[in-house]
Amino acid sequence: MSLEVLDRHSEALFEFLWCPVCGQEVFTHIPFEGVFCKNCNTQVELQESRETRGYEEAVLACFDSTTTWNLHVDEKLRRDLPDGSARVKIFGAPGAYKVDWWSPEPGEDWEPVERREFDDLEEPSEVSHLA
Repeated sequence: MSLEVLDRHSEALFEFLWCPVCGQEVFTHIPFEGVFCKNCNTQVELQESRETRGYEEAVLACFDSTTTWNLHVDEKLRRDLPDGSARVKIFGAPGAYKVDWWSPEPGEDWEPVERREFDDLEEPSEVSHLA
């Protein structure tokens, strides 16, 4: 007996997606546990949207910061989600995805971290000089 694996979401979707907590774009799948941001461990769950408006794909990415590492320590490089979770609806097709909306809606109280927003703020690594 073989196990049939259903690949519902393309790699292109994960290449488009980024973490709204830290802005990084690399996700790790842990079998039987879920998908997590490799940088901050925020969990993401993908769900098919009921409404596609004629697009090839319509996906809800649901982020949960319950598992996020060290939010209080790295607050300069991370932004917590309102009430610990946020959703984004993505329309499109591989190579042409776009964000339709965020829930809760970004505003004065919360803004998702943009893709790679904190990259230039990270401390440069120490360089050792040989004498």
